[in-house]
Amino acid sequence: MVFKKLLGALGVGGPSVDTVLQPGPALPGGLLSGEVRLRGGGSDVTVDRISLLLVARVEREGQEEEDEATVVLERFTVGGGFRLAEEADHTVPFTVTLPWETPITELHGQHLGPVLGIRTELEIAGARDKGDLDALAVGPLPAQEAILEAFGQLGYAFRSADLELGHIRGTGQQLPCYQEIEILPPAGHAHAVNEIEVTFIAAPGGLEIVIEADKRAGLFSEGHDTVHRFTASHHAAPQTDWNAQVDAWLKEVIAGHESHGAPPSYGDEHGDRHRSGPGAGAVVAGVAAGVAVGVVGGMVAAEVVDEIGDAFEGEEDEEGEDEG
Repeated sequence: MVFKKLLGALGVGGPSVDTVLQPGPALPGGLLSGEVRLRGGGSDVTVDRISLLLVARVEREGQEEEDEATVVLERFTVGGGFRLAEEADHTVPFTVTLPWETPITELHGQHLGPVLGIRTELEIAGARDKGDLDALAVGPLPAQEAILEAFGQLGYAFRSADLELGHIRGTGQQLPCYQEIEILPPAGHAHAVNEIEVTFIAAPGGLEIVIEADKRAGLFSEGHDTVHRFTASHHAAPQTDWNAQVDAWLKEVIAGHESHGAPPSYGDEHGDRHRSGPGAGAVVAGVAAGVAVGVVGGMVAAEVVDEIGDAFEGEEDEEGEDEG
């Protein structure tokens, strides 16, 4: 009997866990509901705590090349303090609120590149068991969607989206990473800029929109980046002419003028200048009204669900480092 309890503590013959999320994409700052389904193992155990971890795969820059890491964006405690009998079934429903800065993983049902997951963690007898990992789909807020639609209607093509480890100084960013959406200019602006990078920093009061233009070198000038920060209200989204608004932003960015004070700089905790990494896949623009974004050379949503375990491979070693 003692040996049986020892095996359970080590995960052999211990309880199994299956977390089921509500269908459909969640929203940044919105509610995420579901249930944690437990089945008892070979002996009775006390479940001290059930935690849900919002985890993401992010790019981080090393001294020589970029690599990927798993970071914990948020941790939720959804249950615990109960006895789970041998081979008994127990269900714990939950509703949690996602961070406002939660990255967007899909637009119009098409996967954009970033990989997010919900990791279920059981704490039994002081030991933590990472028992389940589920892919999480996150759609855009109305203002985010309207701004992205405006880019498409203005002729800009979406190239890729990824998550970068670090902070954008001068913004209200709270999470340890930020999302970059890379956009290619139309022919009319291709002579001036190579690409546009857009980052949304969402908060209860609205959006900060950071736009960086990679400007081409001219006859008498060198190429350089210009960074500008703009704001938008959640409540103003339905009444705003977003085509005109985004067009005005882009003209300001491309011209290189500053009307919002000193532009924020990109960097990690060491203050290094941010350099964009290669995109995870090509996303073809088609975000004019009613047209879905298509994915070329990237993973579609179904593949993300199938391959999420591979995407987070090795996270056990990295999470401790990133949380520290």
